[in-house]
Amino acid sequence: MDQKLLIDCPGILRDYLIYMETIRGRSTRTVETYYIDLRLFFRYIKHLKGLVACDAEINDISIQDVDITLIRKITLSDIYEFLNYALADRSNNANTRARKVSCIRSFFKYLTSKVNLLEENPTAGLDSPSTRKSLPKYLNLEESLQLLTSLDPDNKPRDYCIITLFINCGMRLSELTGINLTDIKKDTIRILGKGNKERIVYLNDACKQALELYISRRPAAPKEPHALFISRNGRRISARRVEQIVSSVLANAGLDGKGYSAHKLRHTAATLMYQYGQVDVNILKEILGHANLATTQIYTHVASSQVRSAMDSSPLSGITSDKVKKNQKKKSVPLPSDAIDNNDNEE
Repeated sequence: MDQKLLIDCPGILRDYLIYMETIRGRSTRTVETYYIDLRLFFRYIKHLKGLVACDAEINDISIQDVDITLIRKITLSDIYEFLNYALADRSNNANTRARKVSCIRSFFKYLTSKVNLLEENPTAGLDSPSTRKSLPKYLNLEESLQLLTSLDPDNKPRDYCIITLFINCGMRLSELTGINLTDIKKDTIRILGKGNKERIVYLNDACKQALELYISRRPAAPKEPHALFISRNGRRISARRVEQIVSSVLANAGLDGKGYSAHKLRHTAATLMYQYGQVDVNILKEILGHANLATTQIYTHVASSQVRSAMDSSPLSGITSDKVKKNQKKKSVPLPSDAIDNNDNEE
């Protein structure tokens, strides 16, 4: 975790963040998000409890003096006040507020059940904001080809390899930046996912070729020799730099301004595998590294080509108005022969 973020961090919060990173296996980026959310929460609590000047700018409030004595005074009502502030004053949407709820719950659970500093957990009855279930945004096949052909693999082998892995393997941003050279074994790659869970992903021809080209031109003797993707300073490429690369490639392909991002390329890989490869959802779950099948099943709702095929397979799909009118005199409508079922009692 970036030590600069911890300058204003009280000991009780620091201990929690270390626990989440070292014991629970949360990524550095996730832990930093926890800190930012909890820092804002405690700033608001200090303002709410009158511990700072009433006209104090909330972003300037220090939380270094936050201790268990103050935390014990926090009530469920205080937490709902904070969530209302997040909505009314900071325009946080339901997903952002739900994330804050999850973070606050986790912190108080840690204090209650892990280090026993609290006897009662004020978040026990805390409800999470209702969030809208939206379908994942992804590039269609034509846009995916457009993206790949907008890059010259000979001039930018690293960037081409990054895009190819994203769009074929469906890995997360943190998973891609964390790849080491030793993780690649012939036609497989070892991925370290959420919660330090490892999985093996098989590489198709496109990925193997892109990797071979990049590795052959990878900078010699970098400062971090084990890292697969290296930045200009010789160190492991950062998540922010990868995001910039993806944004640049999308712009070159004429696909900017459509809400696409590095994470949307993961959605793209999953959707194209399901749509065109007819991949079983359980296999797709393993490829993506999802803990729950329910998370993967969202991709079964975006396969429009399969939905269209299912609709076209209906025995009534060929019964048009012309045929109905033509047979009205006969008081019957012709049915396809394979649609006739003699098992009338079968449900």
